[in-house]
Amino acid sequence: MTALEITGLQKNYVDSYSGEEVTAIGDVSFSVDEGEFVSVLGPSGCGKTTVLNIVAGFVNLTEGSVVVDGQEVGGPGPDRGVVFQSHALFPWKTVLGNVVFGLRMKGVPRAERDARGKEFLELVGLGGFEHKYPHELSGGMQQRLGVARVLANEPAVMLMDEPFASIDAQTRRKLQEDLTRIFEKRHPTVFFVTHDVDEAVFLSDRIVVLSKRPSRVREIVTVDLPRPREWRTALEMPEFREIANRVNELLVDDEGAAAGGATDDTGGATDADGTAVAGV
Repeated sequence: MTALEITGLQKNYVDSYSGEEVTAIGDVSFSVDEGEFVSVLGPSGCGKTTVLNIVAGFVNLTEGSVVVDGQEVGGPGPDRGVVFQSHALFPWKTVLGNVVFGLRMKGVPRAERDARGKEFLELVGLGGFEHKYPHELSGGMQQRLGVARVLANEPAVMLMDEPFASIDAQTRRKLQEDLTRIFEKRHPTVFFVTHDVDEAVFLSDRIVVLSKRPSRVREIVTVDLPRPREWRTALEMPEFREIANRVNELLVDDEGAAAGGATDDTGGATDADGTAVAGV
């Protein structure tokens, strides 16, 4: 069953310096099946974060359609949960309070939501930290908390925007392995944005490779590697390197043009209707 369907997606915005309309996303179409882990990557500035923000309902599309769980996206909703790079936790709430916040908004009884919150904290390795506050956790633990908060709400699609990019390499590897373990246990539907080819191969069932702006889908690469996955064994697999090399080949053609172009931060860009746009 298809959980997410993106068809003919196009996004234009107005450059606030030149006043000209710019096409950030030219024509992007792909789908994510229920229980599938799909990563999206491409050259810097190709619009991968903008695609995620459109799916999340944070940014309006110009043309095309985004359908989640059979319903067309018209704004943010509980059928999508986002794990941000900056984790976006509530600093005044405890660890458990952060996890159960969405359940509380849904009217779930306290005993049930606390039990579910503790279940997901155990799943991400934060059992026993229920009464701590976010500032008392390390960066890696804060990201685990962000994952638990989204999982507890059981969204149709889990959106992850480079969640491990700002974490040191050793911790990042551990979090990636933790995420594959969680995926094996719960099988959430995951839309994952990254700039790291090895990360995409390690985590994903399929990888959507976007071209430089105005972005289009260059190729969708299937990752036919056994699960569960660990870095120690994955890096020894010839198939792992073959897939990574294929993805890198697709990116190389766009590398030179992207190096001199825009980054994922559009600076003063605004939407064609005047709304500020970030992360193109």
